[in-house]
Formats: sequence, C-alpha cells, structure tokens
Amino acid sequence: MPEHLTISTSDIIHRLKVSCQIPEVIEAIASQVIITEAAQKAGIELTEAELQSEGDKFRVEKNIATAKETWAWLDKHHMSVKEFEELIYNNLIAKKLAHHMFAAKVEKFFYENRIDYEAAVTYEVTFENRDLALELFYALEEGEITFPEIARLYIQDPQLRRAGGYQGVRYRKDFRPEIAAAVFAATSCQMLKPITTPKGVYLIWVEEIIQPELNEELREKIICELFDTSLKKEVQFLKITTQLDADATQVQNELLNHA
Repeated sequence: MPEHLTISTSDIIHRLKVSCQIPEVIEAIASQVIITEAAQKAGIELTEAELQSEGDKFRVEKNIATAKETWAWLDKHHMSVKEFEELIYNNLIAKKLAHHMFAAKVEKFFYENRIDYEAAVTYEVTFENRDLALELFYALEEGEITFPEIARLYIQDPQLRRAGGYQGVRYRKDFRPEIAAAVFAATSCQMLKPITTPKGVYLIWVEEIIQPELNEELREKIICELFDTSLKKEVQFLKITTQLDADATQVQNELLNHA
C-alpha cells in the first residue's frame, strides 16, 4: 500500500468518466449557466444580508459550527473562500429564481394534481408464494396472528424486520401502480388482501391515509419540482460541446512543463 498518493486533475476527470458521472456534471454545469442567465434577465439580485443568512443555514446543515471546522470543510472539498461564496450565491439565486418563476403557479398546480400529493403510512411484508401470503392474510383476519409477528417471521432484512416492515410516509408516485390503486382505495387501519406484482406478493397494513394540505413545506416542494422539471427541459434543448480530452491533455502538458 503506497504511503503517499498524488491525484491530478486528469485523474479526477478520468474517474468521473469511468464511474459514469460525467453526464451529471455536465447537466449541473449547463443548469447553472441557464440559472445565471435567467436570473440576470429577470433582474434578480441578492443582498449581503440574504447571502449571510444562506451561508449560516448551509453551515448549520453541514454541522459547521466553528472557524476551524469551516476551514477543515473547505480543505476537504478543495474549495477556496471565494468558491464557497460562489456556492452560496448559486444556491440562493436558484431558490429566488424558482420562486420568481413558479410561486404564483403553486395553488393551481396543487389543485389540478392534488391526487399526486396524497400520502400513506404503510407496513409491508413481501412473499414469493401467494398461497402463503393468503394464508397469513386470513389468519390475520381471524386474529390468529398479528402483523408484527408476520414481520418478525418473514422479513429477512434485520433493520426492516426490527421496524416491523414500516415503510414510512410515501406519496402515490412512490408505490407501484397496482399497489397504489389498492392502498389509496383503503381507509386508515386496514389490512389489504395480498397484491401480486412482478417483484413479489405484498401483504400490506395501511396505518393511515394522509390527505394533502397546501402548507409551506408542500408549497416549497412543488416550487422545487416545477423548477427542476423546467430546468431539465431547458438543458435538453441546449446544444452542449465538451472538451474533456483536450482539457486533460492541456493539464498534462502544464504538469510536464513545470516538472
């Protein structure tokens, strides 16, 4: 094992290539160009107070509390103070642009797509054998066994087994279509008859059906969704030329010249 390792810019580019991450990086670069240009056209400006507040929020999210921790974080991410300020600026300008473009459209979108924001709290156990799932379903109806007991007996994953098959709060789009149809036709605290899918037979306990309310959290979620969708469309129509190989060659030549 080597005691010291030197990684060059070309090494990083190569790693991005072989790990199939280049398309994501290119999309991120293109997205930022579009955001910057759109914000300028819209006349969106940021104040020092807004940037300071956004920077403080970012540090809280990253658990950066002291100056020492700040420098350690910057060093880990190979980022200068100026680049950190650029990061905060980019984050905030994107948020303000998203609100500028879509804040007034949220309510209309919500009521037209209300069904998509229905959520459900479920517990699930998956089987390969439908007959076994049916047998357990009828045993549940007769009170011969409980769902937590089924989860302990038939869930292989230790963490999921300890949680009793708990799947959390999920929206309609998070379920397979055949499962969503059954789940959202149910009422809270209802056991569903086994549902057969290509991935197995699902035995599902619906603990709660949550009707959507347009609160601030959902409002922000919708704004982000609309903005992301719009941005992806813009990137798709953008003609992008990359010069990765040329840049890598240039870096290698510069390294040789300084050797």
